[in-house]
Amino acid sequence: MRTRTFGRTGWQVSEIGYGMWGMGGWTGSDDQQSLEALERALALGCNFFDTAWAYGQGKSETLLGQALRANRQAAYVATKIPPKNMKWPGKAEYRIQDTYPPDHIREYTEKSLQFLGRPAIDLQQFHVWSDTWADDDGWQRAVDDLKREGLVHAVGISVNRWEASNVLRALETGLIDSVQVVYNVFDQAPEDQLLPYCEAHGIAVIARVPFDEGSLTGTLTIDSKWPEGDWRNTYFNREHLAATLARVDRLSPLAAQSQPERLNARNRTAQMSAIITSVNG
Repeated sequence: MRTRTFGRTGWQVSEIGYGMWGMGGWTGSDDQQSLEALERALALGCNFFDTAWAYGQGKSETLLGQALRANRQAAYVATKIPPKNMKWPGKAEYRIQDTYPPDHIREYTEKSLQFLGRPAIDLQQFHVWSDTWADDDGWQRAVDDLKREGLVHAVGISVNRWEASNVLRALETGLIDSVQVVYNVFDQAPEDQLLPYCEAHGIAVIARVPFDEGSLTGTLTIDSKWPEGDWRNTYFNREHLAATLARVDRLSPLAAQSQPERLNARNRTAQMSAIITSVNG
């Protein structure tokens, strides 16, 4: 497993991270299989795990803590604070008092610490964001206090889908060490402003949904369906699924690249040393 430097933190993190949304109680998930998968990831050199309180209201965090204690391997743990109003995504019309007041930030940090069973969180992230909240000194003071007290080592923001630049004002505060953003072959908007800013300021980037919620794995078909209540039925509605599969088909010739061409592509990717990939649905 290759590693990359996680921005200005200096952490050497595995190039591929483990996104744990599916362990929060998705249809078909099994806790024992989840623990076995985490153990396998650790054995293969993965040392960056991305979870959230919202992934099963602490369930995913609990499984991760259990796996890390059982395997006694060093790893970097990233989790996320849900918005107080429990609404995704973050919107400009929501008041900061209803999303991330200081007492809420501390409360859910302490909850995550308990579920994880760790003395500190390596990377605590805001699970939603709107830059209309950037100038509020409440959240700024709260994260500064958590860092100073040693409960949190670094702070990040999970950026709304299709709003890659809706975080730049927050980054200017100097308090944010990383951003997590949708970045894949179908969505490369972060290249316009966000990635250059992060590279210039030593801010780590977690590329999430690298396989477009599964479409880029090549396993979906026009007949793909999921159990009732599964969010993928909404994301991959029939119209969107058909359009997505057509785009995937057009990418097929790229899989036939010669080996030297693939190696060159890998080398170009490796140059983006501030970016890691978190396979997070």
